[in-house]
Amino acid sequence: MGPIMNTTAKEIFSKVPEVTLIFWIIKILATTLGETGGDAVSMSMDLGYLVGTAIFSGVFAVAVVVQIYSWKFHPVTYWVTIIATTTLGTTLADYADRSLGIGYMGGSVFLLVLLLGSLFVWHRAMGTIAVETVSSPKTEIFYWVTILFSQTLGTALGDWVADTEGYAASAFIFGGLLSATALAFYKTNISRTILFWTAFILTRPLGAVVGDLLDKPISEGGFELSRYSVTVVLMALILFFIFAFKHNAARNVH
Repeated sequence: MGPIMNTTAKEIFSKVPEVTLIFWIIKILATTLGETGGDAVSMSMDLGYLVGTAIFSGVFAVAVVVQIYSWKFHPVTYWVTIIATTTLGTTLADYADRSLGIGYMGGSVFLLVLLLGSLFVWHRAMGTIAVETVSSPKTEIFYWVTILFSQTLGTALGDWVADTEGYAASAFIFGGLLSATALAFYKTNISRTILFWTAFILTRPLGAVVGDLLDKPISEGGFELSRYSVTVVLMALILFFIFAFKHNAARNVH
């Protein structure tokens, strides 16, 4: 009994998933869904960026509260909250960049400052920004605020690059950067925490440009697929990967 209790006491299970290949697949699908879903509400439904932002802010708030008050990691709750950040990030970035006239570059720089500031404050307050330590309400708040900033930054950054390079070329650019980050994980001694957040941030602009590539008009370099149809297919794929594979909570061993 004693050794078992001691071993258990040394393992603290996080409220976020273990980082695996399936994690990254779902993350990219979720970021792409955030783009098509956010655009479906603000553009296809013609509700506008401000109303879309208000709607998704409410969804995000409810999802975060449920996530924080859950006593252990639940894949569905976690990924619903991630999707809420991607859709909110899409409409929020579009509102700032287009409606407020900040522009893609201005929005990207501003959001990068907010993201770095969030990571800095989190590290100062908790001593680490490693996702394995996300197990308390305070840490979760830092985690989800940082993720929201990263998702919003990714939208603005993706739109900025796509505006000059096109959707397909931008997908290759961000896909290449993500691949380089993965290579660095296996071939270098760079901090795993730094590489995780780099990859996490890069998946958002990749999803943004892929989403735009799928639903933008052919005249603008897209495939002109229905935003509703693409969103439904992406949601079905996410549900498949959630329920078809086992998901474990990340473990922080002391």
